[in-house]
Amino acid sequence: MKNIRIEKSPGVLLPIAILAISTAAIFIRSAQRTLPSISIAAYRMIFASLFLLPFSIKKALNELKDVQLKTFFLLLLSGLFLALHFASWIRSLDMTNVLSSVVLVTTTPIWVSMISPFFFRDKISKKFLLGLLIAFAGILIVSGVSIADLDTSGMTARDPLAQPNKLQGNLLALAGAFFAAGYVIIGRMVRQQISTRTYTFGVYTASSIFLLAYILLFTRGGLRIGEKDLIWLVLLALIPQLIGHSLINRFLGNFPAHTISISLLGEPIGSTILAVIFLGEIPEIHEITGSAVILSGILLAITGSLNKKKPNPANPVKPD
Repeated sequence: MKNIRIEKSPGVLLPIAILAISTAAIFIRSAQRTLPSISIAAYRMIFASLFLLPFSIKKALNELKDVQLKTFFLLLLSGLFLALHFASWIRSLDMTNVLSSVVLVTTTPIWVSMISPFFFRDKISKKFLLGLLIAFAGILIVSGVSIADLDTSGMTARDPLAQPNKLQGNLLALAGAFFAAGYVIIGRMVRQQISTRTYTFGVYTASSIFLLAYILLFTRGGLRIGEKDLIWLVLLALIPQLIGHSLINRFLGNFPAHTISISLLGEPIGSTILAVIFLGEIPEIHEITGSAVILSGILLAITGSLNKKKPNPANPVKPD
């Protein structure tokens, strides 16, 4: 039987990657019944790092010992942004529904395209700006909550949506998108110096350290987990993180980034379907409408950001 080559089978493996990533919200919601969000974020990255350790540590040590201090600092900074991304997004799932949270955090390509020109001299087209405006309109629709939703009464991790403060949850999801944009942009710089495997292992490990340090310094008992918690955390690290994101990273080496970005718009759809099936969570009409507007705006912006510029041979991306 011939091996399946990723560049020859996008029609099979790309949907698998999107489905794997779409499971994250379900595993997180299940774990939030007994664990605080910051602990879930930390264990997601810790387990992902441990899974990669035996396959990556030798190559990572060989590469990182020769990199400039600036590159190493950027790797740590990228890990910090990834930690902030997961901490804010996972917390948002504790306060708003799956559709709103996942759609808002999926706006990352918008912020990447807005910030990139300051670092890489990328051009912004009129089509992109139109898509941006449409996406912003969708964000306002999704975030259209009632006065009752602004109730600041406490919430418990055991019942994530018992007293949801949807506005705050939506803002946290947007913050997650901003932090993810920083992670992507810094990663684009670092990937010019180190391979995908080393970068992935390094940034996951750095993210784990930052999240672990926060828990040890500012929380009590945040690292305690039970057997049932362990199941959800391992699944979270294994399926959406290692299988889903690893496949996406491989595709980025063989296909244009905009193609992958467009395909990732399937994540909110997959997450919402899974939330309906496994959580019985049916989104409200304004959330469905706003999400459709956001995704349409992102799609327009991504296609509008395409240009015919050739890659700069002076800044090649290091191969895997």
